[in-house]
Amino acid sequence: MADNSKQSGTPLSEAELQELVSSTDAGARNPTGTVAVFLAVVALIWSLFQVLLASPVSNIVLPGDIINNSRQFHLAFAVFLAFMAYPALKSSPRAYIPIQDWVMGIVAAFIALYGYFFYDKIVDSGGLADDTDKWVALVGLILLFEAARRALGPAMAIIATIFLLYVFFGASPWVPEVIRWKGASLQKAMSHMWITSEGVFGIALGVSTKFVFLFVLFGALLDKAGAGNYFIKMAFGALGHMKGGPAKAAVVGSAATGLISGSSIANVVTTGTFTIPLMKRVGFSAEKAGSVEVASSVNGQIMPPVMGAAAFLMVEYVGISYVEVITHAFIPAAISYIALVYIVHLEAVKQNMPTLGNKVANVGKTVGGMAAFFILFAAICYAVQYPVAWVTALVPEGAGWVLALLVFLAYMALVWLAAQGPDLEPDDPEAEVVELPEISEIYKSGLYYLLPIVVLVYFLMIEQKSPGLSAFWASALMFVILLTQRPLKTLFRGQNDYANAFMRGGTDLLDGLITGARNMIGIGLATAAAGVIVGTVTLTGVGQVMADLVEFLSAGNLILMLVMVGLLSLILGMGLPTTANYIVVSSLMAGVVVELGAQSGLIVPLIAVHLFVFYFGIMADVTPPVGLASFAAAAVSGGDAIRTGFIAFFYSLRTIVLPFLFIFNTDLLLIDVGWVEGLTVAVVATIAILIFTAGTMGWFLARSRLWESVALILVAFALFRPGFFMDYIEPPYRQVAPADLTAALGEAAPGEEVRIIVTGPDFDTGEPSEKTLVLPASDAEGGEARLEALGLATMADGDVVTLDEPFPGTPYFEKMSDFDFYGDEPVTVATVQVTNQQPPKELIYIPALLLLGFIAWLQRGRARKEDPADPADTTSKGEALA
Repeated sequence: MADNSKQSGTPLSEAELQELVSSTDAGARNPTGTVAVFLAVVALIWSLFQVLLASPVSNIVLPGDIINNSRQFHLAFAVFLAFMAYPALKSSPRAYIPIQDWVMGIVAAFIALYGYFFYDKIVDSGGLADDTDKWVALVGLILLFEAARRALGPAMAIIATIFLLYVFFGASPWVPEVIRWKGASLQKAMSHMWITSEGVFGIALGVSTKFVFLFVLFGALLDKAGAGNYFIKMAFGALGHMKGGPAKAAVVGSAATGLISGSSIANVVTTGTFTIPLMKRVGFSAEKAGSVEVASSVNGQIMPPVMGAAAFLMVEYVGISYVEVITHAFIPAAISYIALVYIVHLEAVKQNMPTLGNKVANVGKTVGGMAAFFILFAAICYAVQYPVAWVTALVPEGAGWVLALLVFLAYMALVWLAAQGPDLEPDDPEAEVVELPEISEIYKSGLYYLLPIVVLVYFLMIEQKSPGLSAFWASALMFVILLTQRPLKTLFRGQNDYANAFMRGGTDLLDGLITGARNMIGIGLATAAAGVIVGTVTLTGVGQVMADLVEFLSAGNLILMLVMVGLLSLILGMGLPTTANYIVVSSLMAGVVVELGAQSGLIVPLIAVHLFVFYFGIMADVTPPVGLASFAAAAVSGGDAIRTGFIAFFYSLRTIVLPFLFIFNTDLLLIDVGWVEGLTVAVVATIAILIFTAGTMGWFLARSRLWESVALILVAFALFRPGFFMDYIEPPYRQVAPADLTAALGEAAPGEEVRIIVTGPDFDTGEPSEKTLVLPASDAEGGEARLEALGLATMADGDVVTLDEPFPGTPYFEKMSDFDFYGDEPVTVATVQVTNQQPPKELIYIPALLLLGFIAWLQRGRARKEDPADPADTTSKGEALA
């Protein structure tokens, strides 16, 4: 489809675009008649099953054995619908389902439920497959890979197959010696991959079952209710009249619709059909217009409070709450979108693009209004807890019913407000005269769409309920909205067409439930197939081998290793969806980064590494030559798909740079940061990302000279990571003699850290090895007591300090298990570093801002000299800093 657009240079029609989205996200097959009804019913049952599973009454409504085997049911629905919805080949029929696909779909669903049907037998055998089990499991894996190939493309199936072959043939001589292992029998491998919860039915599929489905369903329901069109119109009303307004509106609209769309491709087509033609109208080329939409849509996955499926996997992999995940992700995501708005602003300023409509642009008023809206929305989400607490105190027994009634009354009031004006209809971007919406007239028509989002954020952030239960209550409210919004508007407008209003509401709800299920097919298969890769890592121990290999290739350099991890994500991203890419790379590399960081003396929090992988994973839909979102945007714009992908990749440079920055400056992730410091970090990071954007775009207040661009990037780096420069001025640690370790630890204030570099023979190879350990000073009195509390025992012989093996059960027992404590060479403390009193690293901001001011002074003068007679143009260039 994208190739056609590339050759013809003309955009695809609406019908062709919808076919593109459906073939990518929900399957290209579209049978009719009884078969179509049957498949719709299956999808509907899947959605209702998932809603019941997440509900507070699941233990009452659903039998216990179904709840215990919910992952099996989840995969059974996904794999059956995959064979029904996705044709095997391009030449396969679209209008009907061949008999072989029926057979494969039914057999695959049965094998997915094998653990449910034969649960007692599997438990009695201790999870070890017998002769029947192993062959059934092997057929199940083959069918799973085929379903994944159809739904996700060949890359996922090929990679999973390679890992599975490694399990069987890891001992073969053609396997490189560095990753060779003893291999596994078919029985052992199938037990691990299919019968137990270590492989296909592991954590990833569990997260898809418990959390992801409900969020995808919530988005589908919100979209069916009309929220997508409302968000786009609000964005255009706020930003459409500014220079490059359609592009700015595309960024903000896509950020909002990213909340309700589980797919970057669907997001591109949904918002792009309106935004891309308008961007082209004001001067953006077809490729740049498509690239703006791609960069906006793909980044929707990193924007809290509803992030991509990978964010829910982080909850399980990192072992922290979802609230902590979105807290850590907030600043990078927010400044990433701010930077994208600035990118399109600079593009518009550089080309002096015209504006749409006849409204006068007021940058301060617009930015202030949008900031006020988000602050007010956040304040409402936070303040809801107080009336909830009052109601709970007044009527503790019936608080749930009272609160539900209050929410419904609020909903009715907002629907009454919306009924005072006409329903919002999608605009025609090709119309001769584009009428930009008036915020003051349209804002009230969709305020009730924000109510379920408030409910979702309240349960997630304030009540801190599980993501699944939070999404359940938000979805339950969406059920009410879809069923009642049309009848209530009919009532409030004094109309009498209640029967049709109820029918259309019921149809919207059914469509939303079916769409949510179809959108989950690919995610369900991706998490299941990626489970094979995770299972291979746990069965073979290849993760540790990969750690050694990467450490060897990077020569112990953490930055080089991070580059390698990023490149691995980008390469895999050419064929894998974001979720599968994240599972694969994080399973292989997350522990390696943490370990190598520790050896380099840098303590890298695990969440920082997982977010690093996640950020590179979202580039899967951008990266040429396979970026699906880029092809979708080219299909809308009529531009060249490959060129669109490259420009989108350039626009996404901030998404690539930010992970490197927050690995080394975890303040950006708000780790161990207070409120005041957090606000300071947010403000400084925003300024820094704008300066970085100006440096990479070659325009600040005027066109930048090369040295100015380099200087701007240097200023941005100094603001992002002031500690880098301060460490050169005053090192963060000073060295003391190893013999003084006990004294240094005793003198440290509680909570301070003493770092030691330990050297000794490697347990496996006997070769010299070293590792950096961070010893926190406890509340115990004296250095010896503090060492004992950490499980460490030292013995000094002159200047040589020898370490005994740490006591089992202490934190350092596992960390030092790589050393051979009983060989001829002892394990010794080579270096001791104690905390040095540095000046505040924020002092680096002063010379950085002075350099920024100097560049601004030079460029402002140059801008006036270049065009002194055109005050309008000077104003537009002055906007570049706004």
